[in-house]
Amino acid sequence: MSVTREAVLETLKTIEDPTGKGDIVAAGVVRALNIDGGNVRFVLEIDPARAEAYGPIRDQAEALVKAVKGVENLSVVLTGHSAQPAPPDLKLGHKSEPKGPEKIPGVNNIIAVASGKGGVGKSTVSANLACALAAQGRRVGLLDADVYGPSQPRMLGVSGRPASPDGKTILPMRNHGVTMMSIGLMTNDDQAVVWRGPMLMGALQQMMMQVQWGALDVLLVDLPPGTGDVQMTLAQKAQVDGAIIVSTPQDVALIDARKGIDMFQQLNVPIVGMIENMSTHICSNCGHEEHVFGHGGVAAEAAKLNVPLLAEIPLHLDIRLAADGGAPIVVSAPDSAQAKGFADVAQALIAKGIA
Repeated sequence: MSVTREAVLETLKTIEDPTGKGDIVAAGVVRALNIDGGNVRFVLEIDPARAEAYGPIRDQAEALVKAVKGVENLSVVLTGHSAQPAPPDLKLGHKSEPKGPEKIPGVNNIIAVASGKGGVGKSTVSANLACALAAQGRRVGLLDADVYGPSQPRMLGVSGRPASPDGKTILPMRNHGVTMMSIGLMTNDDQAVVWRGPMLMGALQQMMMQVQWGALDVLLVDLPPGTGDVQMTLAQKAQVDGAIIVSTPQDVALIDARKGIDMFQQLNVPIVGMIENMSTHICSNCGHEEHVFGHGGVAAEAAKLNVPLLAEIPLHLDIRLAADGGAPIVVSAPDSAQAKGFADVAQALIAKGIA
């Protein structure tokens, strides 16, 4: 018998809020309650100034909800939200940060795969690069941090829900030699993630620090497009060894890619290199080569920044079909010309000693 939303809420209503506003449900502390069969997840969103008072509340909520009939796995995230946030500090990484970046237990290197603009194929690159590294004998993890548009479960052919034996440690999924975790495994396919910045940051920290990654040579982090909370949280909380910037050759994409590069420079994360995706298209009927999005823009930008151009990945139907089918092109057709670019990038990262 599956647990009901009403049963969980009635249980949480028995817990008094420390602010004296009634129970924690009435006080608006309980957010993002998600129930899927026996899997229950919710966030306790609090004023950071009262974090110490809410520690026992989280433990109490966890103990009571675990006892509800039908609950098999439980995830409770305690995250802070200030009603009057301080103005943003443009000098990122300043000395007043209470805690610097930490190593993720068992993970030797962390590489962020980023883009300034959406739709440039960053997730496709991440999935293929992870599988290419695994094919070359590396112990690889892939964290899908694109919270609003998680696509790695589909691309890596992973389904089901991650287990949490103790309600705190999350066991990741694995396929094609890649250990993977994604918020997409915690939600239904058609369910939107409607979270504020503090909830995003709490979820990312949980996926980084509470997932049992095991011993990894490298953890790739597939970031959302842009320069927002997720990127900043990653760089400020974890020791990121480098970032790969993915862009198409067109000027519109490069404008945003430059902003992404500038963000990582402000966050003191080195740029490992750039990848030009959808670089060229060769007609499968006549063999004519056409640069649909232009050509050479990413190479010129990489030269300007004095960073390597890691690969020029073609625009090809087989790459898209392989990703949609759950077996990236480096898995489904490892000897193809389309897979070669990803294999070359993997070799370059290994040669640099960061994978």
